[in-house]
Formats: sequence, structure tokens, C-alpha cells
Amino acid sequence: MLSDYTKTEFTHDGKVKPVYVRGHGPAVIVIHEIPGITPEVVRFADWVVDAGFRVYMPLLVGKAGPGITPGYVLKSIATICISREFHVLASHSSSPVTDWLRALARHAHEEAGGKGVGAIGMCFSGNFALSMMMEPSLLAPVLCQPSMPLPLGETRKAALHVSPEEFQCVKDRCAKGGKVLGLRFKGDKMSPPGKFETLRRELGDAFEGIEIDDKHSNPDSIGPGAHSVVTNDLIDKDGEPTKEAAKRVIAFFVERLKAA
Repeated sequence: MLSDYTKTEFTHDGKVKPVYVRGHGPAVIVIHEIPGITPEVVRFADWVVDAGFRVYMPLLVGKAGPGITPGYVLKSIATICISREFHVLASHSSSPVTDWLRALARHAHEEAGGKGVGAIGMCFSGNFALSMMMEPSLLAPVLCQPSMPLPLGETRKAALHVSPEEFQCVKDRCAKGGKVLGLRFKGDKMSPPGKFETLRRELGDAFEGIEIDDKHSNPDSIGPGAHSVVTNDLIDKDGEPTKEAAKRVIAFFVERLKAA
């Protein structure tokens, strides 16, 4: 499924990571979920390309291409938990990898041109798009089932995995017309409702939250419960709430990056 993508490498501050690139138009950074760049993540990225965007898909953990298996998931989770680039329990600070992602956004904007850059994070990377708003070119942040910090305790369930400085930047930008889009399943314990409640309280109308009833998740998904809105748990049929949510994400990119 990656045969149409060009594999490149991007280096920032001595850190080198693979990035899969495809398409033409304003840049959108698609940040994969656990366990890696799966066929379902590529399918969503293809939809973004088809809508007239240039996708940059970095590989942060796992592999590019293989489908999901329980063992693969556990291995990727273990990698994230011990890596210095991810702070899985941090309530009021972001993961260090977000600095690399901000640099990738700058690079993508310079290369692709246009008004700015979009980004979507999923699961462990769900809140990364908030931290990336410290980069001025990031205009269209999407949080898909944001899960960090891991929801251990009431405080972490409502926390956003960003530093006070980063979140103040988010609020300042939203006060000047910025927007944030979020998606989750209503019963998802890995992405509890407290996170969206915090965003609604702090950002007001600048935050658009889409919450889908679990009964609309893909019954053939390998996961134990409804979680991955635009990938594994999406039902690829027009009219299905998950497919319409994916369409809304793409429309958000169009509104923020292409509209006059």
C-alpha cells in the first residue's frame, strides 16, 4: 500500500526518522497510531492525498506496512513506554518528539507551500497536534482519540499532554481565529471524555468535538473496543458515522488550508 509513497528521511537536532510522502498541494502531516503505519493508516492518508494535499507520514515507532497483530501492538507499546521521546504519563508537559514534528511541519510548509500545514495525531500521538501549534505554520490541528497521558487517575483523564506554555499558545491562537478538531468514541476508556471537556472549557467554540457512539464502530476490528475512529474501527461506507467523521477531517483541512 506504500508503493505510491516516496520514502525520505528528515533530520532535526540530530534525530533522523523515515517519512513517507505523496501528493500535491498544502502539506498535511499524518501521525500514525499504535502499532505503526498500518494499511488502515495508509488508507486514510490516501483519502487526504485524493482531496488535493501533500501527505507527510513519519514513522515514529513500529514498521511501515504490516497489519495489526496482538504481539505487534504489545511490542510497540513497550517501545513507547521506555523511549525518551515519549512521556506517556506526563499531564502537563509534551513528549520530546513533538519538537521534531514541529520542525517537520516547517520543512513541509517550505516544500509544499500554501497557507500552512495540517496535522492529525492518533491515539498515543493524538495530542501532538496541540503541541505542534507552537509552529506558526500549523493551521489545522486534528486530535483523533487522544490517549496521552495514559488515563491513570482522574487528573490524567482530563489532561492534554501539553506544557502550560504550549497550551497558552493554543489558546492565544484560537482567540485569534484558530480552530481545533477532535474525534473519539463515546465509550473509549483510552481516550476518556475528560480531555474533550477540558478542550471545550478552555477553547470554547474554537474546539469542535465529534463523539461517536460505540455501536457504530467496525465489528470486524481486531481491537477490544471502539477506539480508532478513522482507521481500524472505521466502516468504509458513506453515511456511516466513522466515514462521515473522516470526511469532516478532510473538510477541516480544506477549510483551514485552501479556503480563501
